[in-house]
Amino acid sequence: MKYVLLGTLSVDWAGKQAERTAKARARLDKLGIKLESIHYTQGPYDFVDVVDAPDAEAMLAFSVWYAAQGLGRIQSLPAFDSQSFEKAVQKAAG
Repeated sequence: MKYVLLGTLSVDWAGKQAERTAKARARLDKLGIKLESIHYTQGPYDFVDVVDAPDAEAMLAFSVWYAAQGLGRIQSLPAFDSQSFEKAVQKAAG
């Protein structure tokens, strides 16, 4: 399942980019989550990532771990491809 991650950086980790990303990548690998893209943004979120997770529990585990490490906060949003959306529309129509 793909997820879009909306993330913020904690003040303590904002200047430690290499260390923070190394820790996060290692945890993603351990949980079987594939990092597909990283985008740094301006505004309420510091970054937007796209990942492919084996299940919702792996994604939740990463979000909890990220916050517990003091790295910042993540909101994870399930991301559906167009085929999945079309199937959902057909089911909704009855």
